[in-house]
Amino acid sequence: MEENKFNFSEEEVQAKKNQNVEESKKAVKKDAEGLFKSIYVFFKELLDFRDDTDRDATIEAIKADIPFKGATAWILICSIFVASIGLNADSTAVVIGAMLISPLMGPILGIGMSIAINDIDTLRKSLINLATMLVLSLLTAFLFFKFFPLGNQETSELLGRVKPDIRDVLIAFFGGLALIIARTKRGTIASVIFGVAIATALMPPLCTAGYGLAHGNWTYFLGAMNLFTINTIFIALATFIVLKLLRFPMLKYANSAKRRRTARFAGLVAVVVMIYPTITFLRVLKSSGFENDYNNFISNEIKLNQELWFQNGTLNSDEKKITLYFNGEISEATESDLLNEIKGYDKISDFKLEIFGNKNRSFDKISDAYDRAIRDLDEKDHIISGLRNEIEVLREELLLVNGGSSVISFTNLSRDAKVRFNDLTYFSYAKTLESKDFINTDTLQVATVTWNESLNDSLIVIKEKQLTDWLKEELKAKRIILKRN
Repeated sequence: MEENKFNFSEEEVQAKKNQNVEESKKAVKKDAEGLFKSIYVFFKELLDFRDDTDRDATIEAIKADIPFKGATAWILICSIFVASIGLNADSTAVVIGAMLISPLMGPILGIGMSIAINDIDTLRKSLINLATMLVLSLLTAFLFFKFFPLGNQETSELLGRVKPDIRDVLIAFFGGLALIIARTKRGTIASVIFGVAIATALMPPLCTAGYGLAHGNWTYFLGAMNLFTINTIFIALATFIVLKLLRFPMLKYANSAKRRRTARFAGLVAVVVMIYPTITFLRVLKSSGFENDYNNFISNEIKLNQELWFQNGTLNSDEKKITLYFNGEISEATESDLLNEIKGYDKISDFKLEIFGNKNRSFDKISDAYDRAIRDLDEKDHIISGLRNEIEVLREELLLVNGGSSVISFTNLSRDAKVRFNDLTYFSYAKTLESKDFINTDTLQVATVTWNESLNDSLIVIKEKQLTDWLKEELKAKRIILKRN
């Protein structure tokens, strides 16, 4: 019996193993729960800012910044002037400098806060001051671009604010979030930083709208005002969301009927206000998708194709049409390939693709023209080279006489001498220097000749006298030394 004390059946061993496994699973599960709880606590402490919120001070500070008069108005005027100069000069640094002094935050924060807490009086004041800010800003920018001598330049800083895209919406929304979160933080004083968040989204569009008014460009004006409206609404929306998340207390009215009417009105305003930015956001998001797929299509399917000579292209989102222009002829096979490849891009797969090639600039014709141009250049190079050689020969044949006052061709001189004196068999001409006192130097013109051997000496002397006189006359020289070779 003692031997069977530690002997277990297979069923008992398996049961023991299963028990150990269950205990291990429970331990792992408990550890995992503890880990997830620790992570949750960590991120909650990291991201939760509700405990650091001063609700009463935030409401009072926002209400204090809503009035728009006196020094605040003049600061706005100055900042708009500075921003307009920066846009005109295409200087990002100057625009940023204008943002640092711009007081645009008050009325917009007031709109978002008043809707969040059902404060109709504050909403009315905020809207009035926002309208005042808008008119003053547009008037200032209008006057600058209307009368500034260099106000007609369309810079990249200006053109970047006439057509909103998804990035502008995100900048406004997250800038507004950062603004209101910072504003609700207990003890925050950095009001200038708050202004930067607003000015980033609002100042450049207002200045661009003023530019459009000054030059009668309604496309620029409407585009910039559209961007301004989107940014204003999304900043106010960010304020509304944050204050709701922080559970700011709703304004209480003594009259319950008035409280209900106020709550309904504020809710209606919030819904109406949200319709426009929602539609705009979806439209801009869709447009951004079109542009992204279009750019990828151009980069991947056209620019990487070495056989295509791409010139430019246009994307028309409203008509769902893409127009491409190429230098050179585009074959039917290439056009068919492009039509098939565009179907691989979801956002523009149903767009109509129009392709235009320049038959006068086909690759073969351009190659032929290039070859002809090279041949013509080679031929001209040969001609120029031959002319240069002739010039060098002529230079060697030229003699400068009488201090360079006239030029005589030695070829002509020797030929004329042979014609006049047929018995000459050799003729040379040169200038030489002599010094009799080894101080002063004289120039001598020396001609060396050889006569036919059949001539006697007396006749040679006569002919040399005649030749000397002729050379003096031809060379305009007073003295010619003639030597017999």
